[in-house]
Amino acid sequence: MSNDNKLVSLHAAADDGAAGIQVREGVLAIPGELKLHFGGTLDSVSIAWRLVGPAGAPVVVTIGGISASRRVWIPDEPRGGWWHEVVGPGLALDPQKFRLLSFDYLGASADSTGPRDGAPFPTVSAYDQAEILLRLINHLGISSLRAITGASYGGMVALAFGERYPDRVARLIVISAADRAHPMASAWRVVQRRIVKFAIDSGNASQGLELARALAMATYRSPEEFAARFAGSARKVDDKHVLPVEEYLFARGAEYAKTYRPESFVCLSESIDLHRVDAGRIFAPVTAIAVREDQLVPLGDMRAMVARLPNAELHEISSVYGHDAFLKENRRLAPIFANALNS
Repeated sequence: MSNDNKLVSLHAAADDGAAGIQVREGVLAIPGELKLHFGGTLDSVSIAWRLVGPAGAPVVVTIGGISASRRVWIPDEPRGGWWHEVVGPGLALDPQKFRLLSFDYLGASADSTGPRDGAPFPTVSAYDQAEILLRLINHLGISSLRAITGASYGGMVALAFGERYPDRVARLIVISAADRAHPMASAWRVVQRRIVKFAIDSGNASQGLELARALAMATYRSPEEFAARFAGSARKVDDKHVLPVEEYLFARGAEYAKTYRPESFVCLSESIDLHRVDAGRIFAPVTAIAVREDQLVPLGDMRAMVARLPNAELHEISSVYGHDAFLKENRRLAPIFANALNS
């Protein structure tokens, strides 16, 4: 992928029922100095982006958690893309009806500018991600977005964009994200970051990320799901007892540590905990979706945010997947998305 301001690829999707869908990818190079919300600066920032859908269709920005990339849905790969259970022909976000725009977050572990080789990296805010998005749609010649659909950290970015640039988006769809982080969720994340930082200083960065991700996995799902899946007895492994939940957590942690940079995890985890927007200044209509079993973004926080927003509606759903429900619950999300995107 060329690191410039041009569209670097344009091709039709594979013959998988996605006829007419086009995929465009590129890297937006932002010359000069980028001033950040918390006072830091970055030089010569690059932002990798991806636009999928029929030419001329309304644009919906689609962004997720701190581990999400621009590859939301990949038409020629079975189960391709991090949101493949919700995005695809006939699903809640249909790339046959909309152009879905996504980008790799500033500070993340993908192809946008982020921490590299242990070099210092400034604090990043959801407002900075919103400014990046504004520059990206200006670059692509998109005057107005049909919606920003943001889940988890992506919902925070959507709210920041709605506050700063209300004339550029018709609606925000915010899933499992509030106008500020809950202190209990921050408590878990602070410990995760301390684990990773200690491991970096000790020369075991990957192992630290594995441990932090294992801890994080315990917060993403609901107690009900863990009870149903991991209530079995421990088994002996090399004369040690290993619990079913232990095997699950550390398998997921090890898998994650193979592909994600520890420094990026620290950067964007901190960005979540520093998140705070002024809900009273977000005038774009907001469709908020709360999950009753979400441990990280409690239902009460979502209700309180919606009460502060000038123009918002709240949908409450139940899911054993907890905070991860946005990845799984196409059946519950589809009618809410349809009403919001077609209103």
